[in-house]
Amino acid sequence: MNAGDEMPPLEIPITRTLIVAGALASRDYQDVHHDAELARQKGSPDIFMNILTTNGLVGRYITDHFGPTAVLRKVAIRLGAPNYPGDTMVLTGRVEEVDGDTATVRVVGANGIGKHVTGTVTVTVPPGSLGASGSLGSAEPPPEPPELPESPEAQRSPETTRSATESAPTTPAPATGTEAPEAPEAPEAPEAPEAPEDPA
Repeated sequence: MNAGDEMPPLEIPITRTLIVAGALASRDYQDVHHDAELARQKGSPDIFMNILTTNGLVGRYITDHFGPTAVLRKVAIRLGAPNYPGDTMVLTGRVEEVDGDTATVRVVGANGIGKHVTGTVTVTVPPGSLGASGSLGSAEPPPEPPELPESPEAQRSPETTRSATESAPTTPAPATGTEAPEAPEAPEAPEAPEAPEDPA
């Protein structure tokens, strides 16, 4: 990344949900950010985005470009034309300065009325995230892990394993000890002697 480099634009649809959700998330309960009728009573044609939501969108624009390891050091913005529902804001950025692993980016967000936000962002990218070309946020993928040697069991061929299995003698499975032994057969009772005949 060099001074003068242009960042790709980011289009953000400005929906009523985005405006209200951003205001609630940043605990900004002013009615002009969620109640259209009260906003009109105060001279606005509709609800409009609060500065904290815009600040978050600018930060997202920077971290989306430089990657998840980027650290925002400073965000200094100024609002201009309001973001109303139904419009689209286009964020653009230009690198103003690079000092080691820190860059200063000029950001502009324009909508259908004019420039909604202008400002600068200072961002730091850890040295480990620098690519071979020295550009910020373009880290090279980690090297592939080395292949581990196969275990002796894995190196044995299927034929050797199968022949060893087939030649192994088979032995009956030992008794588990849970079966009761068979009872011995009872001896046969001796036959009773015949009674002598009664003489006549």
